[in-house]
Amino acid sequence: MNLISRVQTRFLSIAERLSFLGPTLARLTLGVVFIGTGWGKLHGLDKVTDFFTELGIPTPGFNAVLASSAEFICGALLLVGLLSRLAAIPLIVVMTVAILTAKLENLHGISDLLGFEEWTYIVLAFWIAVAGPGPLSLDRLLQSWLRRPRHAPEGNPRAAAV
Repeated sequence: MNLISRVQTRFLSIAERLSFLGPTLARLTLGVVFIGTGWGKLHGLDKVTDFFTELGIPTPGFNAVLASSAEFICGALLLVGLLSRLAAIPLIVVMTVAILTAKLENLHGISDLLGFEEWTYIVLAFWIAVAGPGPLSLDRLLQSWLRRPRHAPEGNPRAAAV
């Protein structure tokens, strides 16, 4: 085996062992970011409502509460890795609306879009929604618990069905 082949094999082996880090770090990053932004918006709803009014977002008071709550609650769910795939979806929606309203005047092409932090959040949330939260999550723990075979206690075969 030549040097290049050995290096490639070694690199792939290390990458495979560290593959859990990608979705885990994406989930933790989004969780921390959205807990912070959601918390800030929830404690400044008047300002958020005024901003949404300026942007022309319909029912700005309701949507300020909705977006702020979605960011905070879904961020918390992502942080602990619970219902991660589902929690990523509202964040994708909120960030899409942010781009289409608050950022639209700065959007002149694909390079602008790719430079928006909201786009980065959309991509990370999409990855979590599609690939899952990674092994270091409550989702994974819950999944393994739900898949565990249930055994009936001795002498009571019906107990396993409960």
